[in-house]
Order: sequence, then C-alpha cells, then structure tokens
Amino acid sequence: MSNNFIYRLDWWLILIYLFLVIVGIVNVYSATYTESLESIFDFSQLAGKQLLFLFISIFLGAIILGINIKFFEHFATSSYITSILLLIGLFFFGKTVSGATSWYDLGGFSLQPSEFAKIGTAMMIAGYLGKFQSDLKKSKTLLKVIGYLLIPFILIVLQPDPGSALVYFAFFFPLLREGLNFAYLIIFLSLLALLFITLSFKLSTSIGIIGIITFVIYLILKKFSSKIKIWPFILTFIISIGFSFSVDYIFNNLFEQRHRDRINVVIGKTLDSKGVGYNINQSKIAIGSGGLRGKGFLQGTQTKGDFVPEQQTDYIFSTIGEEWGFLGGFLVILMFGILIIRIIIRAEKQNSKFRRVFSYGVAGLIFIHFFVNIGMTLGMVPTIGIPLPFISYGGSSLLAFSLMIFIHLNFDANRLNEW
Repeated sequence: MSNNFIYRLDWWLILIYLFLVIVGIVNVYSATYTESLESIFDFSQLAGKQLLFLFISIFLGAIILGINIKFFEHFATSSYITSILLLIGLFFFGKTVSGATSWYDLGGFSLQPSEFAKIGTAMMIAGYLGKFQSDLKKSKTLLKVIGYLLIPFILIVLQPDPGSALVYFAFFFPLLREGLNFAYLIIFLSLLALLFITLSFKLSTSIGIIGIITFVIYLILKKFSSKIKIWPFILTFIISIGFSFSVDYIFNNLFEQRHRDRINVVIGKTLDSKGVGYNINQSKIAIGSGGLRGKGFLQGTQTKGDFVPEQQTDYIFSTIGEEWGFLGGFLVILMFGILIIRIIIRAEKQNSKFRRVFSYGVAGLIFIHFFVNIGMTLGMVPTIGIPLPFISYGGSSLLAFSLMIFIHLNFDANRLNEW
C-alpha cells in the first residue's frame, strides 16, 4: 500500500468510524458490567468479544483497502448469490434464538448472514445498474431491481426476522439518486400516512379522515388550475379505502398479538408501562434521567439495575443517554449525521456508477438502522430488533458495517483510478 494511497484515504471518515465503535464497546461494557467483570479485554465477555470483532474488522479492512477496485464489480453477482445461499442454508443448519432461525452456530460465536446479505445486495444493485447503465424509468429495469431486493427480503421475513428485512427500504436512496421517479417515493410516503391513520383510528373514522384529506387537496389544486378533474381523486379515495381495509384485516387477523401490542404502544392506543411497553418506558426513563451531562461512566442506575432489557443490543442508546447525557447522545447523533453526509458527498465524486450506487447504498443502510434504532429507544417506532451500527453489541453487525465502510474507503481513495 503506497504512501500516496494512504494520503488519499478519507481519514475523517476513519476517525468517525473508530469513534463510534469505541463508544459502542465502552457502552456495551457498561451495559453488561458486573463486579466479576475484570477487564474490557476479557474476550469471554460481550465487550471483549466486540473488541475482538473490531480487531478482525480492521484486519479485513486493511486487506480490502489493498484490493483492486475492479474486483468488487466483477464479483458483485457472486457475492449476491453467496449471500442468498447463506440465507437459504439457515432453514437447514441455522440456530433458533428467540423464535427466529437467523444464526449459524460457529462454536462460541454466532454468524448472522442477513447482515452480510446487505453487502451482497448492495453489490448486486450497484453491479446491475452500473454494468448495463440501466434506466430505472424503464419498467423492465425497475422490476429486475425489485426482484433482486425481494429475494433476500422474503428469505429474511421467513426466518422470521421482519425487522431485519425492513432495512431493505434503504435502497430507495440509491435508486432515487439514479433516476427512480420521485412519484414512487410520494406513493410510499402516502401509504405510510394511510397506514398510520388506519392503525390509529377506527376504520370508519379512518375512511372519513381520508375522504376529508382527499377533498381538501382537490379544492387546493383546483384553485391553481381549472383543468383539474375530480375523477382521479375519487379513484384515489376508493383505492385508499381498499388499502385501509387490507391493513385493518392484516393487522387484526395475520399479525401476532405481540406485534399488535408493540405498534399500539408506539401510536398511543395502548398505555402499558409494565407489559409490552416496559422496554420502551424504561429506555425513556434511562435517557431522561441522564440530564444534560449524564450520570457518568458506570453510574447509570437504570443501566446498573438492569431495568432495560437487551440494553447492550437494541437499546444501547439508552445507556449513552443515561451515562453521558444529552450532550453525549447529541454527539453520537451528530457523528452519524456527518458520517452519512460525508459518504454521500464522496460518492458524488465517483466517476463510476457502480461505486456511486454502492456508496449510496451504504449511506442508506446506515441511516435506516440509525433512525429506526434511536426511534425505538425514544418510543417513536415499534421495537423491531434493529441494531445501532458500530455501537450495538453484535459481531456480525459490526463486521458487516465495517466491511461496507472499508469498501467505500477503497472506492473513494481510488475514485480517479481504473487500475
């Protein structure tokens, strides 16, 4: 690795990455601390294992930085197929934990292939759009891309691990950048709004709200143009009613009670601070009790009292909020924001569509994980088991996101080269 290459590396990105990982290890140590825990370097404990995976990530990252950038494009399809085979293999050789068959047991360590499937899928989407210079405005191209996304999505849902599957909506970001019609985003956001309205109110009330909103939009647009016809709005209203009926049926007949309870707690239909809403309530108490500067390292009463279940994984941000306060939490959020924006800015400097699409995919995946996980700890979204990148305990998650970062770093450092 030449001195010139080392100079071209995005060291600010590397420093932010190391900062977030170290914050993660320190807070995993705090969340799992007991008096018998002698050192953070005890590799039999969770913090020690996370530190070990950091060493492995840096070792593999150094190898990735030395690989010819054309290698990734040539083997994009192979990486995707490999990740799909690993997902299929779970149904035969996987280990079941908490009702989901999502891991391979490697003797002392567990491997979660859904984390690495994100890399394979990002490679496949980037490879297809880059190699064939495909136009997303064409139905054939869009359907193929949707197909590539649906295969891992369905396999992960069947584990069942719907939370991990939902992160595939992150690929909206690179697709929009590469020319996907923004109408699809508007439709998606509209469906989310309809979903929220339907789940928040009785079906009859939901239909009334949808009708009022549709009519008001029609009246507003009519003021700007007399050519606006009412029949498209009537059709939209009818389709919206059909969607609401389907959501209501699926929610009440196909969802398990625990899923319905979690959603009802988040949207405020159910107040359950001791049952299904216990995790969220304790997480909010922990974050709120931290105040401006926090209680200090290993001084969090909620954390030390083990009041927040799964605090080292899904709810790690509550440890940060309690022990490091608003300032610590804000700093972590700021670092994530800078990380994501920096990846996007550097991606725009790429002279290769393949590398630009991949980097946008990395930024999208980090953003979805970051947004949903912190939303979970604050009670803004349902608990769906999505880790906070680089910070939550989990070797597979840390390794997968680290590999994505190092691949992006390789692309960025060699963006003007075609060697």
